[in-house]
Amino acid sequence: MKSKNFFCILITISVAILLLAHIEKKPRILIIGDSISLGYMSYVSKDLGNQALIEHNPGNARHTRYGLQEIEEWIGDGEWDIVQFNWGLHDLCYRNPESKNEGYRDRINGKLTTSLEQYSSNLDSIVSIMKSKTSAKLIFVTTTYVPKDESGRFTADAIKYNEAAKKIMSEHSVEINDIYKASIPIHDKYGIGSDDVHYTEKGKEKLGKLITDKLRTALKMMDK
Repeated sequence: MKSKNFFCILITISVAILLLAHIEKKPRILIIGDSISLGYMSYVSKDLGNQALIEHNPGNARHTRYGLQEIEEWIGDGEWDIVQFNWGLHDLCYRNPESKNEGYRDRINGKLTTSLEQYSSNLDSIVSIMKSKTSAKLIFVTTTYVPKDESGRFTADAIKYNEAAKKIMSEHSVEINDIYKASIPIHDKYGIGSDDVHYTEKGKEKLGKLITDKLRTALKMMDK
């Protein structure tokens, strides 16, 4: 009887070890980004949850100055297979402490959070730090559309900052998921409004698919 119980325990332990080994074999993906990425995160996790372990940096990654301050902590032990990251919307935002708009946004009397030149420099430093901390595949996601009535941002700046970012990524041979153009019709149909960069749940889901498609392709390439 004792030997039978021991055999059952041994089988249970073996199965548990096999299950843990299976879980550990899943690729690890870290998503670093602002409120837009926080919005689509749940849809990406839902779509890719069976293929990878997906995490987001704690909270909102805000602007690149904050990113420089926190990036080493977010990367941690560096044991990631893919790190997807984006910055831009916070960097190109004008803010005025006297503004009554949410987040003190004020593109008329406010101060730009990060100049285009500093944005490029910060991204260059962030990518260099990531490369020194992890061997993960890096994927940069461009900034989404800025609607014309947004009180703290100019539509044209999103294009300028995206171009600057793509130049830095090209210099570092970092893959780019350019979702800007695709985000325009999504925002037109599923944006919160012409004065807000954010999206309804349906919009978040649509953006999530743009992210999932790129990550799924990257995962398939890792299997080859």
